[in-house]
Amino acid sequence: MRFPWQQKQTVPTETSHNLTEELTRQGYRMTPQRMMIVDAIEHTENHISAEDIFRQVVAKYPNVNVSTVYRTLELLEKLGLVTKTEMGVGHIVYHPLEKGHHHHLICRECGNIINLDESVLASLKESLQQNYQFTADLRHLGIMGYARSANKNPKIKQQIAKMENLGVIRPFIFSSG
Repeated sequence: MRFPWQQKQTVPTETSHNLTEELTRQGYRMTPQRMMIVDAIEHTENHISAEDIFRQVVAKYPNVNVSTVYRTLELLEKLGLVTKTEMGVGHIVYHPLEKGHHHHLICRECGNIINLDESVLASLKESLQQNYQFTADLRHLGIMGYARSANKNPKIKQQIAKMENLGVIRPFIFSSG
């Protein structure tokens, strides 16, 4: 089954390197389990979840533990080799940084995911640096909100109005067209 976040659309990064080579270069052992996890990440065309990686690895190496997958993903993220993104409702996906960075608008109501042009975030990054002396890591974002179609739902309109009145949100309405 293909999910919207599995659609390939990336902006190439300036440097590209193989995850295995980089782990080896930094002195990490390449165990058979780690090699299979890295292989699953490198050979996916899209985003991949820890659960999907585990299913691929356990099919070839039944004794691997899911904690090994999570520890490897944590290491890869710490080393800046993969990005971790919340795609809604607790669904976390990983993406090799070498395949580029990109962003998504995710509708809380319909689940529709729209790829966001990176240039939209340039002013945000600049504003955060200038106003807060904060250097934002904007390599791969999932921004939750409500699509135009969801705003036609009276329940959603009421929920958005309530959150606005409480000052919790200032809704960002997006459309794919």
